[in-house]
Amino acid sequence: MFPTIASLLASVLYCLSAFLIFKQLGNQAQNRWMPLAPALLAMVLHAVTLNQLIYQPSGLNLGFFIAFSLICWLVSIQILLSCIFRRIESLGIAVFPMSGLAIILTIVDLTEAQIISGDKAMLGHIMVSVVAYSLVMLGAIQAGLLAYQDYSIRSHNPGGFIRFLPPMHDMETLLFQFLSFGFICLSASLMTGFIFLEDIFAQHLVHKTVLSIVAWFILAILLLGRFQFGWRGKTAIRWSLSAFTFLMLAYFGSKLVLEIIL
Repeated sequence: MFPTIASLLASVLYCLSAFLIFKQLGNQAQNRWMPLAPALLAMVLHAVTLNQLIYQPSGLNLGFFIAFSLICWLVSIQILLSCIFRRIESLGIAVFPMSGLAIILTIVDLTEAQIISGDKAMLGHIMVSVVAYSLVMLGAIQAGLLAYQDYSIRSHNPGGFIRFLPPMHDMETLLFQFLSFGFICLSASLMTGFIFLEDIFAQHLVHKTVLSIVAWFILAILLLGRFQFGWRGKTAIRWSLSAFTFLMLAYFGSKLVLEIIL
């Protein structure tokens, strides 16, 4: 009963925070932290709910919707922490409602629980992988906003929501910060997978492994191009979204087919 009430309340608070952020756009005089307060409380309730849903006596329950909710929670946390250093709370307008929807989906989830058992090393590998996915997902959201910003400026129509985004230079800097941390976590995920999994290329893992390695190479090339050749703009956006696509197919693609379609 408690997870249901907490999930509903968290969803309302996420949406309230997004609405308050949207309402305050362009008004620099108001306290920028007030609209984030409901989101902070929502994240606490979200964390409590996820803790009860994920940690089961027999192992970790990381079904499709629960995993999606966990990643959305991590993305929301990262946005909140980033707000300490940059004025990027406008990202919450898109991300917080998504987190609210994700936590609702966990309580109406009709799929069977997907229990993952194993030692602490195995469970640590899984959690590092989830953090990597969340960072790359946040990078993809950032890349999408950057693409919209670039298009609006090139079409000489920098109005509407675009006026309240940080400058493109700051947006690009933030994008590569997210992707750099995501690359580090993805590297750790692949490394621990090779070390702790008996056969990382087993039949039920080969698609995840191959797609994750492809995403790793895309991120590696992108970051190398950024720091060696100054890649930016459309090039950075395309490579970022490509890495995100392969990584999400690696995790959510297989879970969607195995847990829902089949």
